[in-house]
Amino acid sequence: MNTYRVLPKRKISLTLADQEQGAIALDADVYYPDGDGSFPVLLMRQPYGRAIASTVVYAHPIWYASHGYIVVIQDVRGRGTSGGEFDLFRHEAEDGYATVLWAADLPQSNGQVGMYGFSYQGMTQLFAAAKRPAPLKTLAPAMVGYDLYHDWAYENGALLLQAGLGWAFQLAAETARRQGDRLAYQALYNAGHNLPLTGAIPTRPQVMKDLAPDSFFHDWLEYPPTDAYWRSRTPDLTTVNLPMLHIGGWFDPYLRGDLRLYQQMVRQTTAPQHLWIGPWGHIPWGRRLGALDFGPAAESPIDRLQIRWFDQFLKRQDTGLLAESPVRLFVIGDNQWQGFERWPEAPITTLFLSSTGLAGMRQDDGCLIVTSSPEASQDIIVHDPCRPVPAVGGHSGLPPGPVDRAAIDGRSDVLTYTTEPLSQPWTVIGTPVLRLYAQADAPSFDLSAVLSQVAAAGRVISLTQGYGRFEQADSLGDQPLRLPLHPTSFTLPPGDRLRLSLAASSFPAYAVNSGTGLPMGDVAQIDYRIVTLRVFHGGDWSSSLNLGMHHDS
Repeated sequence: MNTYRVLPKRKISLTLADQEQGAIALDADVYYPDGDGSFPVLLMRQPYGRAIASTVVYAHPIWYASHGYIVVIQDVRGRGTSGGEFDLFRHEAEDGYATVLWAADLPQSNGQVGMYGFSYQGMTQLFAAAKRPAPLKTLAPAMVGYDLYHDWAYENGALLLQAGLGWAFQLAAETARRQGDRLAYQALYNAGHNLPLTGAIPTRPQVMKDLAPDSFFHDWLEYPPTDAYWRSRTPDLTTVNLPMLHIGGWFDPYLRGDLRLYQQMVRQTTAPQHLWIGPWGHIPWGRRLGALDFGPAAESPIDRLQIRWFDQFLKRQDTGLLAESPVRLFVIGDNQWQGFERWPEAPITTLFLSSTGLAGMRQDDGCLIVTSSPEASQDIIVHDPCRPVPAVGGHSGLPPGPVDRAAIDGRSDVLTYTTEPLSQPWTVIGTPVLRLYAQADAPSFDLSAVLSQVAAAGRVISLTQGYGRFEQADSLGDQPLRLPLHPTSFTLPPGDRLRLSLAASSFPAYAVNSGTGLPMGDVAQIDYRIVTLRVFHGGDWSSSLNLGMHHDS
């Protein structure tokens, strides 16, 4: 592959005329290959200071420029050195549209623009694409919470507290830095690195109220899911038809958004849609995460993959990508990538919950079995909001990833249901779904469900989790509660067992259910109530776990 020497970066600004904020300069670093002729443009728009350029997961822009691209890394409005006021996602559609047109017209540009970036930088791609600028030919969105409410702020109605509040403090500290307020910056920085969750109302820390009254996090607590706020901060891609390279991680909190976006694009577009999901958290993308080493195949292939993708669609080179499987999933346990023609719909295997009523007291009592027990039974969780079950690993805990949760499974407010040792390998691919008959003596309650590998040596390694908030009116009717877990792909070897662990909290990953039924931003800790949650199985209450499963690995 021919590579170019890269010229020193240039700071180039785009000036926008905004009716509300006047003339606004959006600053960018531009990296040029040292060569004659014209080049396609790779654009990233991000809020964290453009010098970082998402190098926490991607190669430096110099590397991308060396492959024959003009690389533009732009500070979004109100971030870095760009002018204007930052307002979460509010201006990214119009600013992104203008930036694509501007980037296409840079000196030596051939007029073809592609975008890349993860997280917020992934969302800026989607907002720009929603306005359909003609020069924008392809995207590579990674780890995007496509639907702001369902994929980013909340999970099945439960607030992602640790991730959301930590991010709010990070952005608020950056605002204070831009304003030159040293005291506010230090207080917000400290809060972001040691979340203040012991105040009267844990979801409303006093330092956030005092020093960041304009933070998006206040909106996240105030607006119900049907409010227009959420739609206005979610890109509308219903008329978009662009090739996209979708990238996700099994332990990333926004994987639901990646799949929602990918599946919508597959349904509505004729353009190629490729999907890669690795065994990664949000950052970094490497072979080790949590308690596991996934082997050399888990080292990030994404930089080389993106160059092939952009060469295909911006340089019109036949890179061979379109002849390869469009879906590539890393199978944990096998520790290798597996190709599919589409998101796999594996045959469903149903495992039923069973116990003698001591699944919270003994880890050998609760069972996962292939035939529902004819006898009805129940297990009971006493949820004490002042002593919540701690969050460890998974896609929502920090740090993320697979962890040994044997000690947590030993708590009496955690129910465990485990299979017999497997006689053959089990490969699970897709979105596990828990169907549970449950009832609580409170207006609302939470459910945490974790799937783990119980190794023959005794370690209990978490593989995926689901979490949701439910209203009492939804429980113990003719139909069980439905809780989708985080999508996953793993293989268990013979001799190991699969375990389902149930709890009523996972703190601080998710805000604790107070047991009062009041909005989480309105109830003080002193008013929290203890909740008794009854889980029924067997007989007429065939609580079950549905898995997309291949019995041959």
